[in-house]
Amino acid sequence: MFLYLSKLLPLFFYPLGLASVSLVIALVTLRKRPRIATTAIALSLTLLLLCSNAWVAKYLVRSLEWQNLPPAQLPNAEAIVVLGGATKSVFPPRITPDLSEQGDRVIYAAQLYRQNKAPLIILSGGRIDWRGSGSSESTDMANILTSLGIPAGVLIEEPDSLNTYQNAVNVKKILASRGIDKVLLVTSALHMPRSLKIFQRQGMNVIPAPTDFLVSEGELQELGNTPKAAILNLLPDTYNLHLFTNALKEYVGSFIYWLRGWV
Repeated sequence: MFLYLSKLLPLFFYPLGLASVSLVIALVTLRKRPRIATTAIALSLTLLLLCSNAWVAKYLVRSLEWQNLPPAQLPNAEAIVVLGGATKSVFPPRITPDLSEQGDRVIYAAQLYRQNKAPLIILSGGRIDWRGSGSSESTDMANILTSLGIPAGVLIEEPDSLNTYQNAVNVKKILASRGIDKVLLVTSALHMPRSLKIFQRQGMNVIPAPTDFLVSEGELQELGNTPKAAILNLLPDTYNLHLFTNALKEYVGSFIYWLRGWV
């Protein structure tokens, strides 16, 4: 139930959900309470304009992604831990697992292995039933990695985790059973601050290895390169709204995990 509510309830606090609720309120109160309706419409418009411009969205993403910037040379470790959320299950018309927007996690893990950063790759991720059927995310990631030439013998699957806290708890058991101490943690840069705190709270020796950066120095510089660019980047854009929402999800998730004592 916690998992379901943790996915459902925050939707009403994200820009699109909150704007939709406000518009419903405006529709219901338009005839009898026009002031309330006007306020609700103004709130919806403000939310959508503010949260879908590039200046706000990209700097909010930056506030998370740049907390754990990787060093020029990552140290070696005993295992690479890859968190789920990087694949789409096999379901027609797909005939093989697809990489999702966060699929850089899988590619980066393969690169780190080929750089001899660690001899093992631990793949952590189950499959939430209402998000599609089929194999666990750990199995999908394993299939993709073997197709890229990574030996199946170096892959360890953890197929039961349904959130980041469970990732950490279940991976800790694997590390303890194999006597592994130091690991490289691979996940999206946006997700790294929360993930790192959760794994460290479990007492693991974790080195952050973020990937899938959504905002770069060049993209931030482009925001105000010219007066025209500065103005155009204030205009609403669905991609910027997506960026803002994903960053806000991480902040909301961190707050919920803090309340539960997980970070």
